[in-house]
Amino acid sequence: MELEVRHLRALCAIAETGSLHKAARQLGTTQPSLTTQLRRIENALGAELFTRDRTGCRPTPLGHSVLSRARPLVAQLDRLVAEARAAAARADGVARLRIGSTASRALAGWLRRLRHRLPGTDISLHMDVSAGALLRGVAAGRLDVAFVHEVEGCPLRVPEGLERRVLVEREPQFISLPRDHPAAAAPVVDLADLAGDRWMVDPTVDGEWDGLRRVLGAAGIDPPVLHGDYHTAASLIVAGEAVAPCQPTSGPRDDMAIRPLRDDPLAVRLLLYHRPDTEADVVYAELTAAYREAALRTAAYRGWLLRHGSPLLHAVRGCAPGATVCA
Repeated sequence: MELEVRHLRALCAIAETGSLHKAARQLGTTQPSLTTQLRRIENALGAELFTRDRTGCRPTPLGHSVLSRARPLVAQLDRLVAEARAAAARADGVARLRIGSTASRALAGWLRRLRHRLPGTDISLHMDVSAGALLRGVAAGRLDVAFVHEVEGCPLRVPEGLERRVLVEREPQFISLPRDHPAAAAPVVDLADLAGDRWMVDPTVDGEWDGLRRVLGAAGIDPPVLHGDYHTAASLIVAGEAVAPCQPTSGPRDDMAIRPLRDDPLAVRLLLYHRPDTEADVVYAELTAAYREAALRTAAYRGWLLRHGSPLLHAVRGCAPGATVCA
């Protein structure tokens, strides 16, 4: 067996994520397939490259040696592909904007605004729960910009050469809970009131589980935790089986309560990343406006912004504090 670029990319993904499951998701394959591929690579080299246990995968001394050579090779190939794609886009004369994003209520408004500001531009959107995967897409030239969130206390691994703009320095995370939950009767919820509930978190979202575990531990509570995607979480919350963190821009629902947490223990930073050769002024400006619209549209978040004197309240003309519709 001869090592190919795809094998080197797989080794880099395993080392970066520390998990066969996360690496498989990043590479767009299955964990059993990646496990088989890693076993074949190790058999070809005659030794293990990673130690595997319940906590994840860690490179062996030989693994570190192989990775020290593999990483620059993969990075050079990614740069070559990025430059070739950019040259092809310039040659055909079609303006393109390839956007990557984690989930956000601001996305629809952002795309609408960009299509208005950039007529004739081919605008595409790629969604991913992993901010790290999106940032690698920008670095590799597959994306032009990436709008991501960084969980507080869990900094993202950012590829070299990317530029960053901060949209929101600290966005509080609210809690979604059953409509008839006793804590839902109050406008603000204490973590202690949720100590007996099952919490649901998506471990494939970069930093999500580590951030939640840190906050729950600091509060001195150790509730049962379910791992799963947030679409599944919604149905379990409505059924009274779980509670879960959610974005403060989450719209109201008749079958679910969304409340701020007291003292805002859970938070993220909202960031826009791009390469230095990408003109991001218009992209950032329209993202800012779209996020503002989404934030002020939601009563619970608008109330939070009022209590904290957020500059978002004064950034949109014709939108008075407490208004439900902004001009």
